[in-house]
Amino acid sequence: MSVKLTIAFYSTYGTNHQMAEIAAEAARAAGAEVRLRRIAETAPAEVVASQDAWKAQADRMADIPVVSADDMEWANAYLFSAPTRFGGAPSQVRAFIDTLGGLWFQGKLANKAISAMTSAQNAHGGQEATTLGLYTTFLHWGAIIVAPGYTDPALFATGGNPYGYSHTQGKEFGDAEKASIGHQARRLVEVAAKLAA
Repeated sequence: MSVKLTIAFYSTYGTNHQMAEIAAEAARAAGAEVRLRRIAETAPAEVVASQDAWKAQADRMADIPVVSADDMEWANAYLFSAPTRFGGAPSQVRAFIDTLGGLWFQGKLANKAISAMTSAQNAHGGQEATTLGLYTTFLHWGAIIVAPGYTDPALFATGGNPYGYSHTQGKEFGDAEKASIGHQARRLVEVAAKLAA
């Protein structure tokens, strides 16, 4: 069975969008069929439009489909990417997760490989808490968490986060960052393939 990966991301200013795109490219190169999906914006349109950078990012993502329960049921692996808000995932991400109760109740989120990435404004802005908080939810689903761990030297070049890639907002995505994200995506695909075999 091939790996069918849904990458669900939320991005206000573009950081997690870029991370998701990098991960999608690496996952496809590793043989996965990928659905890149954005998590729906729940902030009022007038609030988004009132900030030029936020509005510009919304426009950049407009052609990317919004993630749905169908995308979750279709996949046998998931990668979530979302910024940190006050030490946790943004309300938009939690709102999407809260729509998945029906799939969870039917066991349709269980036994699937899953991983998470995040970002924050500064290096100690709660990234690990955000990733671990998402993993708590994924454990309730019965999903199989596939963190990068310390399984590749690429992680050490970007801070060595074993829970999932985390990015400091405003920092460029250079070779080291792309290598770390790519490793996490490939590891997820590899484990998902083993689970699906």
